Amino acid sequence: MILVRNRQQLLSGNKIWLIIFSVCLIASCSPKVNTSVSKPNKETPPVVKVEKPVKRFTEADISVLIPFKLNQINLGTATKAQVQRADMAIDFYQGLKLGIDSAAALGLNFKLNVFDTRDDNSQLSILQKKGSLKNSNLLIGPVFPEGVKYMTNYAIANDLAIVSPLAASKPSDFANPKLISIVNNIDQHGAKIADYIADHYQSSNSIVVLINPKKTTDEQFATPIKNQFKSKYPSFIVQEFTSAYAFETRMIKGKRYAVVVCSSEMSFVKPSIDKLYKLKNLKTVGYDISLFGHPNWIKQTYNLDQLQGLNTIISTSYKIDYKSSAVINFIKKYRAQFNFEPSEYSFKGFDIGFYFGKLLAKHGADYLDYLTKEKYKGLHNSFEFGFNPQYGYVNKDLMLVQYKNLNLNIVE
Repeated sequence: MILVRNRQQLLSGNKIWLIIFSVCLIASCSPKVNTSVSKPNKETPPVVKVEKPVKRFTEADISVLIPFKLNQINLGTATKAQVQRADMAIDFYQGLKLGIDSAAALGLNFKLNVFDTRDDNSQLSILQKKGSLKNSNLLIGPVFPEGVKYMTNYAIANDLAIVSPLAASKPSDFANPKLISIVNNIDQHGAKIADYIADHYQSSNSIVVLINPKKTTDEQFATPIKNQFKSKYPSFIVQEFTSAYAFETRMIKGKRYAVVVCSSEMSFVKPSIDKLYKLKNLKTVGYDISLFGHPNWIKQTYNLDQLQGLNTIISTSYKIDYKSSAVINFIKKYRAQFNFEPSEYSFKGFDIGFYFGKLLAKHGADYLDYLTKEKYKGLHNSFEFGFNPQYGYVNKDLMLVQYKNLNLNIVE
C-alpha cells in the first residue's frame, strides 16, 4: 500500500490533475521471541536464553522533491516553456508512483511525501526548518543541480540518502557520500567513447581526431577523452582541430580515422558531418573515417544517410525499446491509470521508483548496503552503481548506440 501526501494540486496546460489522499493501514504483529533451554545438570540450574525481538521494517518513508511550480501556472496565460516544465515534473512523478506501486506488490507499505519545490531553494529551506524530511528513508530529488547542492549539508547532517534523478552533474560537485547519481556525467561519456575506440582500433594504423571548437561545453566532452587516452592508451596518436576543414589539411592516406565531433551546436555539427561524409566518399580513394558524436545528439536530428555512412556511434544514458514486452505493458498501465501517453520522464520515474522500491522491500532500512550489489535492467536504462566514499553512489551503466538500418541500435 502507498500513503501519498501531496502539497498541491497538479496542473499542466489543458491537464488538471488531482492526487487523492489515501490512508494506509499498517498491519502490526507481535515480536517473535525464540526461547532455547539448555539441558540441566547437577552443577547448574536451567538457563533460559531470550533473544531480543527484531523490529520489523513495515513502512518505507520516501520524500519526493519536484519542481511542479504550480504557483506560477495560469492556464490562460501560461507559456509553452512553463507548460513543458510542469509536464516534465508531472510525468516523472506519475511514472515514479507507478514504479513504487509495482514495488509495493512485494509486501512493503510506502509512505510517499510529495513536495513542490518550485525550483526555489527557499522552499527547500522551509522543509528543512519544519523537519518535514528528517524521517525519510530516501529523498528523490531535488531535480536540478542547484537544489541538490543546497540540500547537501542538511542531508549529511541528518544522514539522508538523496537520489539525483535527472541531472547529469558530476558527483564531485556535491561531495555527499550518500548522493545517488542516476544520470551519467559528461566525464563518463568521454571515457566510454575513448575505451570503445581503443578496443576497436590499432594504434599502429589509426589516428584519433577531436573536432573541438573549444567552447566550454565542447571542452567538457573533449577533456575526458584526451585524459583517458593519455592515462590508459598512450600509444594512440590524438590530434585536435577546431574544424573539419582544418582537419582535412592534415589527413594521411592509408590511416584509419576515429573522428570525435565534440560539439552539440547544430549550426557547427551539420557542416562538420557534411564535410566528413564528403571526405569519406571522394571520387578518388576516400578516407577511412568513422564518426563519434556528442551525447546530446540523441535528441537532435541530422542527415541519417550521412550518419549511417560514417558508421556514427554516440553514447547515451537511456534508450527506450518500444517493441519490448515490458515497455508495451508499462505503456498500457500508464494509459489506463492516467489517460495520457508516457513521456521520456515517465519511464525515468518508473525505473527509479521500482528499483528503489524493490531495494527497500527486500532489505529494509539497510538498503544502501546492497546498492552496489543489485543491478537493474530497466525500461529506459540500467543501473549498476559504484561507490566513492567522498562522492557517493554513481551509476556506471552507459550505452553506446549506432545509426544503422534507419534506427539507433545498441552496440553490443
